[in-house]
Amino acid sequence: MAAPSPTTAAAAITTHHRVLLPARASLSPAPSSALRIPARAARANRGRICVSAPAAPAASTASPPASAAVAVEGKPTVLVAEKLGAAGLALLREFANVDCSYGLSPEELRAKISLCDALIVRSGTKVGRDVFEASGGRLRVVGRAGVGIDNVDLAAATEHGCLVVNAPTANTVAAAEHGIALMCAMARNVAQADASLKAGKWARTKYVGVSLVGKTLAILGFGKVGSEVARRAKGLGMHVIAHDPYASADRARAIGVDLVSMEEAMTTADFISLHMPLTPSTNKMLNDEAFAKMKKGVRIINVARGGVIDEDALVRALDAGIVAQAALDVFTKEPPAADSKLVLHENVTVTPHLGASTVEAQEGVAIEIAEAVTGALKGELAASAVNAPMVPAEVLSELAPYVVLAEKLGRLAVQLVAGGGGIKSVKVTYASARAPDDLDTRLLRAMITKGVIEPISDVFVNLVNADFTAKQRGIRVSEEKIVMDGSPETPLEYIQVQIANVESKFPSAICDSGFVTVEGRVKDGIPHLTKVGAFEVDVSMEGSLILCRQVDQPGMIGSVGSVLGEENVNVSFMSVGRIAPRKTAIMAIGVDEEPSKTTLTKIGEIPAIEEFVFLKL
Repeated sequence: MAAPSPTTAAAAITTHHRVLLPARASLSPAPSSALRIPARAARANRGRICVSAPAAPAASTASPPASAAVAVEGKPTVLVAEKLGAAGLALLREFANVDCSYGLSPEELRAKISLCDALIVRSGTKVGRDVFEASGGRLRVVGRAGVGIDNVDLAAATEHGCLVVNAPTANTVAAAEHGIALMCAMARNVAQADASLKAGKWARTKYVGVSLVGKTLAILGFGKVGSEVARRAKGLGMHVIAHDPYASADRARAIGVDLVSMEEAMTTADFISLHMPLTPSTNKMLNDEAFAKMKKGVRIINVARGGVIDEDALVRALDAGIVAQAALDVFTKEPPAADSKLVLHENVTVTPHLGASTVEAQEGVAIEIAEAVTGALKGELAASAVNAPMVPAEVLSELAPYVVLAEKLGRLAVQLVAGGGGIKSVKVTYASARAPDDLDTRLLRAMITKGVIEPISDVFVNLVNADFTAKQRGIRVSEEKIVMDGSPETPLEYIQVQIANVESKFPSAICDSGFVTVEGRVKDGIPHLTKVGAFEVDVSMEGSLILCRQVDQPGMIGSVGSVLGEENVNVSFMSVGRIAPRKTAIMAIGVDEEPSKTTLTKIGEIPAIEEFVFLKL
């Protein structure tokens, strides 16, 4: 799949300018070494995102290794370190010198890499800091033929000016088909019956299965793979429901799928198929507590990530009969231990991470990664980039604290969303004393997009792929720049992030306009949250945060503080914003440790507390 043009990638972005005269409180001045972006330069670069990479050094005069193809002068060299489909190799050879050297030792890879402009690997080759250092600055692109990038040191790649790209879409259908295959095989005991017959037995009555027609399939994670599984399950006559707090209800209805709560999905499903990314919030999401809520005899399918299931809890649920069967393609540790109770369980069907292992998917991955690598070498926009590109030092120097603020505001805003119809519209407002053309907000917009999307997906968002990623998920990001009185030496007075047409876990975060609204500014180089909904607060955006809406009355700070103190949770700061004395107030409490569920329950039981939410910053 060819990388989209900058024009296409930015199609979801709109920008408006207006002038507002009253000034807000001034921020600390930017460091004296910070440079402003000239208006002419900002106008010239608007709408374009370029990937900077160090120029390749002069070609080495040493003889190439015997395994290398004969190099054509003037072409970049791409080292393919693991097997890649023929179609992908053909695309690479149209543009570059291609060296296919499979099974290299770490020492051999380091010896070769200084002669290469790009490197393509799968999961078997570790691309660590030593590889980037050995490249001497020549390596400009690393392509991962697949989705996961655990084997590539992203920090080292970025430090050495090397772009990392992957191939995230080509294996979608293959993974969905494998999920359906596992479900069918599990329901009809195919693997167990096959092993029994090959062992010389004819046990027809032992392996009586269950039908799929009329059964309820709950899909947890309604992204690309989940929606493809839904389409196929509907064709099998199943009733399909899905839980994904950030999925579009319209898209689900178009497939004939009902979006439901996690509670409903757990308690009503006959089959549960997992398709969510592995994030801190989904780690061991299916645990003892979750299994206890499920319908007795439920069947589990997992072709997503092993870590989303607590494997010991699954064994207990299988032994107790809560879970009748499980079909697993992924595991917390791969390969799993030879004596794994889960793998050896008689009611579990397993495969060794074969979700993407079809001829067609492998060819698709080869083409996708070849196009991404050649495009990146040409300096084109890489929509599948997974690390930050090079950004001019003067821009980073000036915007550094605002970059942190922008991402944290995005993360805070999305945590306040309760789900429902999905996030479709994000509005960002920048207030500055500078003229709109003198303020380059591309990096800030990318970081807000990163903050909004990353907590709810497994996508890596950066300046290169932010606009494309938002557009791909149906999220429209609009920007407004407000000109205010103040010093133009200070890049921004404040940033406001609003999410439209959503429900909130903390209703006070919704303004009269119906937007979940958070606002922040930089004070003495530190990001501060200054507004939640219509309430003014002033808290440093560090650690974690508890927001409480309360009746404004004496003793509230002490009551909440006492509960936290009893549970040994340290309070780092506290701020109260109110509309008027003795009316409604918002208390923002910074904590160093994550409170337990019991602690949060105690806070909610304080009579004057009307609502509260715990947020990770």
